[in-house]
Amino acid sequence: MAQGINPNDIEQIVRSKFSEAEIVRLLWKGEDAFSTMHQAVNSAEKSICLEFYIFRNDETGSALADILIRKSLEGIRVRVIYDHFGSIGTPRAFWKKLTDAGIEVRASYPFSWKNPLDYRRRDHRKLILIDNSTAFMGGLNIANEYSGFHLRRKGRSWRDTGLMIQGPVVMMLYDLFMKTWNANKPFADLNTAESPENIPTYVRPFEPGSTKPAIPVFASSARGRRRFRKLLRYSLASANKEALLTTAYFTPGRLMKKCLKDAAARGVAVKLLLPMQSDLPAVDYAGRTSYEELLSAGVQIYLYKGDVLHAKSYVFDRQWSIIGSANLDARSLSYNDEGNIGIFDAGFGGKMAKMFEHDTRDSVMLTLEEWSKRGIYAKILERFFHLFRRKL
Repeated sequence: MAQGINPNDIEQIVRSKFSEAEIVRLLWKGEDAFSTMHQAVNSAEKSICLEFYIFRNDETGSALADILIRKSLEGIRVRVIYDHFGSIGTPRAFWKKLTDAGIEVRASYPFSWKNPLDYRRRDHRKLILIDNSTAFMGGLNIANEYSGFHLRRKGRSWRDTGLMIQGPVVMMLYDLFMKTWNANKPFADLNTAESPENIPTYVRPFEPGSTKPAIPVFASSARGRRRFRKLLRYSLASANKEALLTTAYFTPGRLMKKCLKDAAARGVAVKLLLPMQSDLPAVDYAGRTSYEELLSAGVQIYLYKGDVLHAKSYVFDRQWSIIGSANLDARSLSYNDEGNIGIFDAGFGGKMAKMFEHDTRDSVMLTLEEWSKRGIYAKILERFFHLFRRKL
């Protein structure tokens, strides 16, 4: 039996301390999630900070933009960071409309002819901070497919997972947001009450209680991404009973496959929830080359047949949960800036497990026998795209 997951070990790996989350609310229905976010943004009294990979100028993006403009005109300080590649289809006129209303807007990793290779990096985070007391995180971007708006038309909605968090840990998230803000452009006003120098980070030793111990798990450098990979491997190696992994994009490397197989060999119920039909077919085919090896080792694979699966969440022994923007693919684990949060709480872990079980009821569980019968054309595509798995 493994030693079990220890919060002290987590702190050593992440190089940070647990703080407190007083309220943690799961958001996994698109319309409900956006309604909750809009209500919270509307209630802002001092500041609003947003960081998103995709921020479109469709109905969903325009609705949020209208709220941000109104709050800015009321005197609320509003900051927006968007990823240049992820939001490349959003016209300059949209951002100008925001800046004309007094909103501060910055782009992560804009293309530069001086360093064209840097454009492969992405700010893949999804983060909203309100008055440094409420935060939203997860996999939801600002676009119609995430909010469910386009269901009124033709199309499919996306199955995603988000969190609303309140408590001292939000101050830690604010510090991390400001590091990204400053990295893109020097902060112009260091005398405001919202600058990192004037807002202390609240950290306390791990103590079980009425609040939920929470720790940000962000990655914005090669070192940070190594720590995140190490954290996932540690969590798999330390789990005793169950590992429930949900990811939209799955192209595991050698070490990750070994950790999954080793955990299954110890008797841990290792379950993967993956998309039946991905929005990125090339990534999907590249990941399928690992299915047979994992199924043979006892790993359970469920293919979600409902909406387009875009969630990223990892639950171990129904006690330690990681939710955020990071997938189990080469891009998330090697190139992207990702934002996740870990919750060490059995009550919350139980809710995450129930959500996973709910999703499996709308999924197909693969068997090794059935998978081996897939057609030759599918196998050719899998082998072809597997060659480029590190670039997808």
